[in-house]
Amino acid sequence: MKAKIAIQGIESSFHHLAVTKLLGDDKIELLKCDSFEKVTNSLVGFKADYGVLAIENTIAGSILPNYNLIDGSDLVILDEVYLNIQMHLMALESESIHDIKEVHSHPVALLQCKEYLRKFPPQFKVVEGKDTASEAKKIKEQRLSGVAAIAGEQVAKEFGLKILDSNIQSMKDNKTRFVLLGRKQEVEVSHVNKASIKFELNHDIGSLSNVLQLFSTFKINLTKIQSLPVIGQPWQYAFFVDVLFEDYQLFSEVTTMLEKAVKKLKILGVYRSNKENKKSELINFLGENSQGVK
Repeated sequence: MKAKIAIQGIESSFHHLAVTKLLGDDKIELLKCDSFEKVTNSLVGFKADYGVLAIENTIAGSILPNYNLIDGSDLVILDEVYLNIQMHLMALESESIHDIKEVHSHPVALLQCKEYLRKFPPQFKVVEGKDTASEAKKIKEQRLSGVAAIAGEQVAKEFGLKILDSNIQSMKDNKTRFVLLGRKQEVEVSHVNKASIKFELNHDIGSLSNVLQLFSTFKINLTKIQSLPVIGQPWQYAFFVDVLFEDYQLFSEVTTMLEKAVKKLKILGVYRSNKENKKSELINFLGENSQGVK
């Protein structure tokens, strides 16, 4: 039985590419969602076995709502993968770049190309859509003249569109980090060396400094810190951090100490750092772990 993987977007979208890099295509079936929230809802509602969600981009920065979606849904980060994102402007074969009056894409993709889009005249229309691939597919199916999409090269090939301009993102070295989500840690992964943590602090002088010093003392490398407002508590903030460690037992002991130093602590996932984009160890368990969700 194939495992059902929820993604934001459709076939050939960047989320689909992320799934392929992590899990391949043989043992999975895509559950295509038109929003990030529907991805996490599909896991909570047992409509999917796992989900893949973009979490940050080197141009657009952190995708802040997705932090709250992971936390609020009580999901666990099981793995990660990084994609080199090259954006292309595409339209029907009959079109030239001079024919284009509006461009459609996902809001994050548009943000990655904002410098390029500023070159167009003021009357040029920019439209936020569901996702990169869906907007390209719509242009093809509805034969929309004067309309272009911003998406990956694989999307143009999938839907038979002509690339009008290439590598239009603001930075040439443009990467997006995606995380693999599950309802719980079902598979013990070897060589874990990374964790995502959320904590809240009391309003005490030096409270954040004390936490950071704790990480430093035990040689746990803080690779990312992101603060977000606590919903329903004005001027209260939660901190989402990623850390790297060499000794999992030491990391566990540090989290025990951390619990005493913060107001609230939650481990969002313990997994392996995967900038090399290795296949997930989960692929060996997909068939047997799938719950046959509908």
